[in-house]
Amino acid sequence: MKLQQLRYIWEVSKNNLNVSATAETIYTSQPGISKQIRILEDELGIPIFTRNGKHLTDMTPAGQKIIAIAGQMLMQVDNIKNIAREYRDESKGSLSIATTHTQARYALPSIIKEFMQDMPDVRLDIQQGTPVQISEMVSQGKVDIAIATEAIELFDNLIMLPCYSWDRCVLVPKGHELTKLPRLTLNDVAKYPLITYVFGFTGRSKLDDAFRAENLSPDVALTAVDADVIKTYVRLGLGVGIVARMAYDEKNDQDLVALDAGHLFGKSVTKIGIRKDTFLRGYMYQFIRLFAPHLTPEVINTAIQLKEQTAINSLFEDVNLPHY
Repeated sequence: MKLQQLRYIWEVSKNNLNVSATAETIYTSQPGISKQIRILEDELGIPIFTRNGKHLTDMTPAGQKIIAIAGQMLMQVDNIKNIAREYRDESKGSLSIATTHTQARYALPSIIKEFMQDMPDVRLDIQQGTPVQISEMVSQGKVDIAIATEAIELFDNLIMLPCYSWDRCVLVPKGHELTKLPRLTLNDVAKYPLITYVFGFTGRSKLDDAFRAENLSPDVALTAVDADVIKTYVRLGLGVGIVARMAYDEKNDQDLVALDAGHLFGKSVTKIGIRKDTFLRGYMYQFIRLFAPHLTPEVINTAIQLKEQTAINSLFEDVNLPHY
């Protein structure tokens, strides 16, 4: 049994059993992958995949268990390599981050700039997606860190580290009727078509829960993953926007009015998600601390050792998170 064979079955499972796509992804040949899978199956004496002719159609029950263990072993191999790199030169390497558009556009730029100035020899890769997609990326070891408000808790091999809390605002053009009210209510907002985030993005579930609790069924006229797109359609008069407060730029959005909605939808918390068994290099700790100063290496290591999320949550009960 070779690590290469384990990598092949793991990668094939992640590419929807498409051997051709797997070969392109890991820069090898399709016949080579097929041959090594057959050799491994012959050695084990059981099939890992079911087949229809030359095509893989599914994983066998035993294959599912074998592939899951293979993934864990490959992750540990990566950890060994990371440890070696750490002791060779802790200022060089790569850091991959998966996050949402809101984080990448509004929360991360100043952090990224400072980190790149401090660590010029670290290659940075930022990928965007839905909260579920980015949580899957870090869960499967495709990225080092996930930054999101939702979905990280769906993966039991991840731990969540709270970074900061934030509020929403209601965006309207200048002179809009809502600007004349002393204090917004959900009923006031629900009278207008809404333009907000796609479900599953940027704390959208809290917004839906708030209306539901008041037995209100607002007209969500348009949804988008990008706050800048939401603002564009608010400017066109197509509805009232609801976005993260940090997405409102006083300089660039002077034609819009941001009305406080923190009392309507409550606070949301943005979290960093990392795998429980990951090895964090020195510059990874530095990036996390730049993003969330209270997450020192000591705090992070304590959280990793606790493993259980309920215990980790209790670790931060008395921490006053930054608020935006």
